[in-house]
Amino acid sequence: MILDKDTAKKTAEVLLQVKAIKLSTSVPFTWASGWKSPIYCDNRVILSYPAVRVYIKEEISKIVELQYGKPDVIVGVATGAIAIGVLVAQELGVPFIYVRPEPKSHGRKNQIEGHLESGQNVVVIEDLISTGKSSLNAVKALKDAGAVVKGMVAIFSYEFDIAADNFKNSNVSLSTLSNYSHLLDQAMDSQYITEKELDTLSEWRKDPGNWKS
Repeated sequence: MILDKDTAKKTAEVLLQVKAIKLSTSVPFTWASGWKSPIYCDNRVILSYPAVRVYIKEEISKIVELQYGKPDVIVGVATGAIAIGVLVAQELGVPFIYVRPEPKSHGRKNQIEGHLESGQNVVVIEDLISTGKSSLNAVKALKDAGAVVKGMVAIFSYEFDIAADNFKNSNVSLSTLSNYSHLLDQAMDSQYITEKELDTLSEWRKDPGNWKS
């Protein structure tokens, strides 16, 4: 869910400016899943730009408080959302923890790193939502540990139908600063892409798993 269209477009603009999001219809990217894609998103790039990371931190913090109130703990999903999560926790003045994809195979074998008490209200921070599988895996680990997961806030979502279904089926509230639709709108407004490229990007979005460049 997008709470503010102006924020969504501004976020898309800064992600394009710092090349956290790259668009290439002629030479597509290959995702880890093997999918061919005309878009690649790496929001860790944000951390290299102080003004941008402050903006992202402040906007996510606003959504957290507006949607869920001040939580007991902010949670980052490893590894992409750890740094952003720390910034948000600092902005809100609350503790921070993070969740690994799976428990460590050594030491204390933690999946959740940091201090969490059963019954505490938490909000999960993500950098990117594709299918939502890894994000919801983190939510499950938190619930298994007794946390009350109020919801999740992410920087960007590809708006895949499967993600919407996964979050709905898991009964987890998701808000994002920006998404694929607003990205395309902003890319056109700023003349970052042509009409032809817009058509290609729109086609990819309909069936990304079977898209051919």
